[in-house]
Amino acid sequence: MSVDPSVELAVLVAAAADEKSATDIVILDVGPVLGICDLFVVATAANDRQVRAVVDHIEARVAERFDRRPLAVEGADARRWVLIDYGEVVVHVFQPEERSTYRLERLYGDAPRVAWEPTVTPPETAG
Repeated sequence: MSVDPSVELAVLVAAAADEKSATDIVILDVGPVLGICDLFVVATAANDRQVRAVVDHIEARVAERFDRRPLAVEGADARRWVLIDYGEVVVHVFQPEERSTYRLERLYGDAPRVAWEPTVTPPETAG
């Protein structure tokens, strides 16, 4: 069974956000509800520096794995809510206040969530 390329991209994005300690990461299947993209990846970063680190890491991982660049990036200057548009996958990296204000999960409450597993980094062993 092959994995949907949109889901594969979204899971990579979620894992990349997790690698930079983003929290509350969800993948929403908004395609049937929204129609302009297939999936949203929503994540929270604690402050503007972390937003920047998460966004940069997502872009680097997607470029490395899929040789793709975003179609557009919005909000990168303010770093309160950055939207990264990959066409079929749209990424939202919020600071906590903006995420609670816009509440995308509630707005798209009927959209199913896509399961993914956070990256588990093995502890270093003393040697």
